[in-house]
Amino acid sequence: MPARLPWWPRSLFGRLTLILCFGLIAAHGLSFGLILYERAQSGKTMMLYSLGKDVASSVAILERVPAAERATWLGKLERRNYHYVLGPVAEGAPVRLPLATEVIASIGAALDTSYTVTTTAVPAAGRKQLDIHLRLADGTPLTIVLSPSAMPVSPWVPLIISVQLGMLTLFMWLAVRLATRPLAQLARAADLMTPDMKINPLPEDGPLEVARAAAAFNAMQRRIADFLNERMQILAAVSHDLQTPITRMRLRADLMDNSLQRDKMLGDLLAMQALVEEGIAYARNAQGITEAPCRTDLDALLGSLVYDYIDAGHALRLSGQVNRPLMTRPHALRRIITNLVDNALKFGEDVEIQVAAAPLGQISIAVLDRGPGIRQSELHAVLQPFYRIENSRNRETGGAGLGLAIAQQLAVALGGVLKLSNRDGGGLQAQFSLPLAD
Repeated sequence: MPARLPWWPRSLFGRLTLILCFGLIAAHGLSFGLILYERAQSGKTMMLYSLGKDVASSVAILERVPAAERATWLGKLERRNYHYVLGPVAEGAPVRLPLATEVIASIGAALDTSYTVTTTAVPAAGRKQLDIHLRLADGTPLTIVLSPSAMPVSPWVPLIISVQLGMLTLFMWLAVRLATRPLAQLARAADLMTPDMKINPLPEDGPLEVARAAAAFNAMQRRIADFLNERMQILAAVSHDLQTPITRMRLRADLMDNSLQRDKMLGDLLAMQALVEEGIAYARNAQGITEAPCRTDLDALLGSLVYDYIDAGHALRLSGQVNRPLMTRPHALRRIITNLVDNALKFGEDVEIQVAAAPLGQISIAVLDRGPGIRQSELHAVLQPFYRIENSRNRETGGAGLGLAIAQQLAVALGGVLKLSNRDGGGLQAQFSLPLAD
């Protein structure tokens, strides 16, 4: 995959804006250049048209006035692009430029055939200067110093072009904004989709293509919601219906005479009962959290949770404080932390809960352990339901594969983010970031 240029925007809005801005600037620059070129050609044509007649008139005047008075006429005969010099001057190198040929042809056509016209080029302070040489009837040298210059551009022309470019850029920005806004709304709606599919449908208005895309997205969202609801209802129904035969089997196992077989049977039934309860819990969470948010003292909640584990004989530490209440669903939050701590105690040791304020108005609750960790390729997969790293079917070592899935599900429902990562030196870090809103 080729590397992206550092100045190339990532968003469609930025790319379209950049391309159209460059196009407008290039088009206006080309237009302004063509204007200057056309003015230069027009000035050249007008100069060549009037130069021959004007030089012929000036030469006729200098021929008629006495030689002593000719110098006083030179200032009157001077023009913007050329002036006259009487007497010998230092001649430059002969030139064979198209302009020189056109100048000689224009002057030669206006003068009498008795005059011999030649041209030389003399550098003059970085400007092009063309010297046109001829002799009057009495042999006096006459030099016409021609300094071609473009016709000046009116000062309002760049201002008008700049205003025009600014207006076009503004309308272009508005057009791109209107064209890309539905895509941004579509992406935002997709990002806001939660497992319970509780999201407002997109408005099906605007241009035809936008309305059709919004309608297709809403239909897709409804189909996904129906599919998920049906799947969760099946899971909840099966898990619920399994409780009755499991209870009957436990009663029958209690009546068995063989104590060894009875204990094994009861252990399997307890494992099945726990799996059924986790399946029911997962299905209920997928249907949405009905718990109402309330102001919760997070430090007190974490402290009581840690004391409960310590009273049960587990080694667990708590570090950090928030020192302020937050609006959240405490039972759902406690379930998330409990699942993470149970997972850490089951597969690792030296378990610790760290809580601290995070940037962007969030809090971070991290559960750390020193255990085998998880392969990098499976860090995301373990958050999916019924995914187990341990390949055996032993529930005591592999689990049901729903603990982290339920934690992930509840984290999304609370508007937080659950992320797993391996620690340096071994072990796993499960970090849950939650918005710290009043």
